[in-house]
Amino acid sequence: MVTTVVLAVCDIHRVPETAQAIADLAEVSEVYSVSGDYDLVIMVRVRQQEDLARVVTESIGKTPGIERTQTLVAFKVYSRHDIESMFSLGFEDEPA
Repeated sequence: MVTTVVLAVCDIHRVPETAQAIADLAEVSEVYSVSGDYDLVIMVRVRQQEDLARVVTESIGKTPGIERTQTLVAFKVYSRHDIESMFSLGFEDEPA
């Protein structure tokens, strides 16, 4: 699994619909609207490195409202969430 953070600058008047269109992509796990130099932080997870170029340049880059992107490829994940999810596979919380 290749985890990637895509930082995006978009038309400020189109942030909500641009973010939603990107969030609807199968390879995108989360989209955050943020303040600062970028408007959106997009979390992309693909199975193979080759899929990354397609998702970033063809899907995200061509989404109406996107002006430019910067892509950061993760080497290793340090996350309590990921560690907890590894140990909880197959053990869903039962309803109260």
